[in-house]
Amino acid sequence: MEQEGGERPQEALRGGRRGRGGAAGHSTEPGTRGTLRRRAPPGGQDCPRMMTPRVLGVLPLSLLLLRASGMESSSNKYEQPRKVCLGRINADQYESFHLENTADCFTKCTQSGNEPCDLENLQRYWLKFEYHLLESQSGIVNMSFLKAAVQNVSTNISEDLFFSLTPSQVPGQVTEDEREHPDRVRLPRSLFVSLQSNRSEVSLAITVLDISPGNLFKGTQLSLEDGSHVLNNRLVGLSLGRIPVSRLVEPLEITFSHQRLPPNMALSCVFWDVTKGSAGDWSSTGCSTEPRAERTVCRCDHLTFFALLLKPILDRATVQFLVRISQAGCGASMIFLAFTIVLYVVLRFYRQRFKSEDAPKIHVALSMTLFLLNLAFFFNVGYSHKQSDATCRAWGAVFHYFLLCTFTWMGLEAFHLYLLIIKVFNTYFGHYFLKLSFVGWGLPALIVFGTGSVDSYGRYTIRDKRNATVLELKHGAELSLSRGACPGPMALC
Repeated sequence: MEQEGGERPQEALRGGRRGRGGAAGHSTEPGTRGTLRRRAPPGGQDCPRMMTPRVLGVLPLSLLLLRASGMESSSNKYEQPRKVCLGRINADQYESFHLENTADCFTKCTQSGNEPCDLENLQRYWLKFEYHLLESQSGIVNMSFLKAAVQNVSTNISEDLFFSLTPSQVPGQVTEDEREHPDRVRLPRSLFVSLQSNRSEVSLAITVLDISPGNLFKGTQLSLEDGSHVLNNRLVGLSLGRIPVSRLVEPLEITFSHQRLPPNMALSCVFWDVTKGSAGDWSSTGCSTEPRAERTVCRCDHLTFFALLLKPILDRATVQFLVRISQAGCGASMIFLAFTIVLYVVLRFYRQRFKSEDAPKIHVALSMTLFLLNLAFFFNVGYSHKQSDATCRAWGAVFHYFLLCTFTWMGLEAFHLYLLIIKVFNTYFGHYFLKLSFVGWGLPALIVFGTGSVDSYGRYTIRDKRNATVLELKHGAELSLSRGACPGPMALC
């Protein structure tokens, strides 16, 4: 290859393509600047055009940038699912992709803790979904884990509204012939009539959400260890958007169908209360539960997310078994306490020091209170004969009195040890044991008298899922349990 016009190689390499359709790198004017003139090889074909150094320098940099951007996008691709369960990535985004992406956290957020989750953010995401439905007028959402619908309802309706809540179908209004649908909700006419003064029509959002057996929407009331859970892992949401609905004169009814439950399990209708704690919790305030054979009817006086909680209870056979164990423990304790008291009486006749020293007397007084407390509990627990309310209150007061006496004598025992070990000198008190007895037996009597005067003793009934009485406790036992030292919570009237 040779150059014409005496050009330097650097200047010749600046040449470009001239003319459309002409030969690349050629010019008809000799000596034109920036033009590479070449002699055609035999055969009449041009040589390939040479690449400029500037292009050669830009290409590696472009390749590096493309590779870096590809790595970054690949990194974001793998990091995003990990951060979804923190509830920030899909916040306020409710397209199908974002719904499915966030729904994966129902199974990922489990007690194992392998996936970092922010339950508060995730639960808030789903609670806001109904607002999104109403504001966007989305109409129908039909996904495997979410069924939702928006319906415009006139406030001048003449009868109650019924909607089906079948988990496999989108919620829809049912006719009068289908009102006995196993899963349904009844919205009273009075709810919409009460809104007539402000608007002629309202938008109603109905949602059926499958939350799976994870940690979301479990709260503090449910413990996966004892088998308690949300029935069928299903939540039902009802909302009128920004219109607050509470304290309805006529409650709405939600019917949940289910199979026959074991006798030691109980159902309770609850709603998700966002005011409880930082992340919310289940609450039954304003809701009542009506259990039936294979369905449960929930009646609530407001609109929100509802569910049916399944929690274990004690059946009668288990209760009787625990009663026998309690009686056996109390009986064994009374035997050894009685032996301690008899031993002190015998030694008092043969040992002079037992007559003059106060420490043995305090020990025996404490043993007597424990004996009487166990004796009262022994006769109260499992005692199922019907008694009048006055007798029941008396039993509760007696049990409470002996429990307080036990606490008081324990405190006096500690006080006496303080005088013996810490404050050794100048500790003489006239009629010392008599004064201790006034405190040990008299102070609990004043407390019981004050408690009884405000009618704190009486019956306390625990019922099972069939609304049948399982236990009837004395309020005295319940009060003692709240103080933290009740020997057992099953003192029956």
